[in-house]
Amino acid sequence: MGETGAVTGSSAGNALGEALRGWRDRLSPLDVGLPVFGSRRASGLRREELSALAGLSVDYLVRLEQGRARNPSEQVVAALARALQLTAAERDHLHRLAHLPPPSSGVIDSHVPPSVQRLVARLGELPVAVFSADWTLVTWSPLWAALLGDPLGLPAAERNIVAAAFLGSLPVRRGSLTLEPALVADLRAATVRYPADRGLAELVRRCLAGSERFAELWRAGAVGEHTHDRKVVAHPAVGEVVLDCDVLTVPGADLKIVVYSAAAGSADAEKLDFLRVTGIAVG
Repeated sequence: MGETGAVTGSSAGNALGEALRGWRDRLSPLDVGLPVFGSRRASGLRREELSALAGLSVDYLVRLEQGRARNPSEQVVAALARALQLTAAERDHLHRLAHLPPPSSGVIDSHVPPSVQRLVARLGELPVAVFSADWTLVTWSPLWAALLGDPLGLPAAERNIVAAAFLGSLPVRRGSLTLEPALVADLRAATVRYPADRGLAELVRRCLAGSERFAELWRAGAVGEHTHDRKVVAHPAVGEVVLDCDVLTVPGADLKIVVYSAAAGSADAEKLDFLRVTGIAVG
């Protein structure tokens, strides 16, 4: 469904739909890493663009904007907040409009500030992803998906690097042994900061029960920090790609940005260029 025609059902009784439409209209396609070709009849993002960014159907987004759907789930609201690049205050307001309580301070906040989302969009030439405090994947660049597999093919609950490293639940490559203590240390610190987060507690329980290595590091009070590392990714289309891996933190937000890169002009950089152009992803 295109942008022609007025949004029906918009009235004082449709605060949720009006807010969504207003936030969509103010967001430039360039802010989310989308190209702009020719003239655009719609200001801001088109519905099709927002629905793709949020992982929702266009029909459901239309019903939300028209007021025919008024009670989206917490997962839908979180996805819309990220796709619309809302501030924390706007994110909380969206929750209230959807008759949901704003996220509690005692649980992990997966909200990505607009500045970080713009950064990810501008770094579209690199595989880059943002993770929450428990190392759950929150957002990523198209080249990340082409290199490591599209996370949209996985349930949100399974997009966790700690589970991938110790339980093998994700089709991603194991990191070096030096990474494992850092992941365990991160998770232990997160349990102190977010004692009320049930998802975090369940993740720790699963890893303790399913991984002897995790249990060993957990009992030993593993301490580690993330340093510059090199990763080897085996891709079915381009073969092995050797990449530098850096983990960046976000001041004021409990988020981690992981960036893969290769030296300009190297064979590995050429492989990334090929994946960027073709979009061939891991099968």
